[in-house]
Amino acid sequence: MIARSFLIGVAAIAMSPLTLPMTAQAAPDDAHPVLMDAASLSGIGAKAQAYPLFGEELARVRKNVDAAMKAGISVPVPKDAGGGASHEQHKRNYTALYGAGQLYRMTGERRYADFARDMLLAYAKLYPTLGPHPAASNQAAGRLFWQSLNDSVWLVYGIQGYDAVRDALTPQERQTIDENVFRKMAQFLSTGSPKVFDRIHNHATWANAGVGMTGYVLRDPDLVEKALKGLDKSGKSGFLRQLDLLFSPDGYYAEGPYYQRYALQPFVIFAAAIEANEPQRRIFAYRDGIVPKAIRTTIQLTYDGYFFPLNDAMPDKSLRTEELYQAVAIGYGVTHDPALLSIAQWQKRTVLTPQGLEVARDVAAGKAKPFPFASMLLRDGPDGDKGGLAILRAGSGDKDQVLVAKNTAQGMGHGHFDKLNWLLYDNGQAIVADYGAARFLNIEAKDGGRYLPENESWAKQTVAHNTLVVNEASHFGGDAKLADTLAPRQLYFSGDGPTRGSIAEMDGAYPGVTFRRTLVQLDITGLKSPLVVDLLKVKGGKPARYDLPLHFAGHIIDTGFPLQSNVTTRPVLGKTDGYQHLWVDATGKPGADNGVLTWIEDGRFYSYRVATPGVTMILGESGANDPRFNLRREPFVMQRLDGATDAAFVSLLEPHGRYDASAETTTGSESAVRGFTHARQNDIEVVTLTLRDGRRVVLGLAEDTDPARSHSVQVGGKAQSWKGPLGRFDVEKAK
Repeated sequence: MIARSFLIGVAAIAMSPLTLPMTAQAAPDDAHPVLMDAASLSGIGAKAQAYPLFGEELARVRKNVDAAMKAGISVPVPKDAGGGASHEQHKRNYTALYGAGQLYRMTGERRYADFARDMLLAYAKLYPTLGPHPAASNQAAGRLFWQSLNDSVWLVYGIQGYDAVRDALTPQERQTIDENVFRKMAQFLSTGSPKVFDRIHNHATWANAGVGMTGYVLRDPDLVEKALKGLDKSGKSGFLRQLDLLFSPDGYYAEGPYYQRYALQPFVIFAAAIEANEPQRRIFAYRDGIVPKAIRTTIQLTYDGYFFPLNDAMPDKSLRTEELYQAVAIGYGVTHDPALLSIAQWQKRTVLTPQGLEVARDVAAGKAKPFPFASMLLRDGPDGDKGGLAILRAGSGDKDQVLVAKNTAQGMGHGHFDKLNWLLYDNGQAIVADYGAARFLNIEAKDGGRYLPENESWAKQTVAHNTLVVNEASHFGGDAKLADTLAPRQLYFSGDGPTRGSIAEMDGAYPGVTFRRTLVQLDITGLKSPLVVDLLKVKGGKPARYDLPLHFAGHIIDTGFPLQSNVTTRPVLGKTDGYQHLWVDATGKPGADNGVLTWIEDGRFYSYRVATPGVTMILGESGANDPRFNLRREPFVMQRLDGATDAAFVSLLEPHGRYDASAETTTGSESAVRGFTHARQNDIEVVTLTLRDGRRVVLGLAEDTDPARSHSVQVGGKAQSWKGPLGRFDVEKAK
């Protein structure tokens, strides 16, 4: 049998008071599992090979748990930060505990229950003796781990493993483990850590989920209510309030894609536990089905399976992660959306739960359909009025171009000072790049896996991103509290047709300065990838230095303008706000028709062309003032204007050609664009691309973003009209 499914409601509903199910209202020694439909997995081990995804996962978990059992139980006194021996052992323990519980439910083999019991009895001796972790730094200290977040993760996994084997233990063993492990841990993470537990933040999400599930398993309604509604049960904090405040109406998470992935696991697992125990709450219908919506949105925040590395993010995180295995399975159990099955196929994994069994069964039955990756605007903020993330896709293929305009709010403590930043993916690669976070996760030699000092001095600073810097200072003066009060305005978005675009505006990042960015993705007949036009207009109150960096992936091939190169010394660009981490390799001043830089990445050429009058181009690399080699060395090019009050940075990025190393052949290495100009007609910005074959593409960009407003420009001596802020006119080559 498969787990039952529940329809997603159209609107959020009022949440009813806690009423535990029959099993939870029984006598205190009733240990029937309450976090999953255990009966649906009973004996499935013998049949799992019929569903390859499930059978392979069963074999993988069995191999890992058997290896842990062979190694013997080790519950060390905590002493190490992330990546250290004690830290990693406690991580292995919660994974083994969780796996042993799953295996016991599916196979009935008593040895798995005994292993889980013996490990938990060892923790029952250790845990009551622990105080704050000795390696705690600037985070809230845990007991088992250097930060309490990791303790919450341990509890989320541990309570699920315990729930699966609890009915196989004697009443005395249950009482010992209940009181000395799970109740003490739940108390520490809730009433013992009020500032963390009642935050609106991913650390609190994990704590709420662990404590709430512990409440179900221990038959403790008080713990469940605190998890759902905060320590005072007022609803001003807790799991439900986090669903209200951390996600936009489109399912976009406040801290960005990387932390959306991370926070998604406790959201979906606790939601599944609530549904199993209190279906009357209709948790999957809450706030217009925000949990299933967030699952789909999380998947949309990827290119070739990898998450857009915005804010504090590691660039190597993909959909092949435990959080998304769980989310895809639970999401499918709720919605039966066949597109989620194609994601499970790409992941090549599922989970050992009733929902995972259903995924594996339906994948084997051929029910999967392609996931509908598409251009979309994902609004930010609880009410959707804090800007948004604009995603422009040229297609749904793994190598089709994707442009991402980051016009979102700050993103709380993990946010970066990068209003109106953008990224570009093409040919399966990140081309216009975001550094993400300066961190080596769980590598002990790098500050115990914590965020490095360079995360503050470089990765968060504005110059580390592809957006405007004024007077070499970061947005909001690097003040995160101020940044949280202001967000960009998304003025226009169109993801359809051959001309896709985003327009957003930022006011308040610098006193007296407003800047607006228009990014346009152009399909042009005969060119393999779209071209990107970037117009960034600045209105300032007084003369200033304006810098517009572009961080790219690739090796420079050629420049159209002469360079003054630094060959014997390597100057540093500045002293603070990230500039101290930039080496300057060359500078140059392009003329009206030669402002182009070309690089190569993964066999494709990219030409970055500028039409910004009076600009100085700075070429360099990150990694200066980095004595511990904490930073990656990555190239950048910067447009600089000095002394301007207002400015218009006009740029074009063109993918072209192919280099085949095996055949030693090069084709199309020369840009298809012959000319790129910018002019103004009345209140319209006019950008013209002239191709080598004589064709022209003319863009009209209006100041007024009203979609019903009509505009016109002169193109080739003729008036051309359109409605809305963005008009395009293709002019064939002269005969």
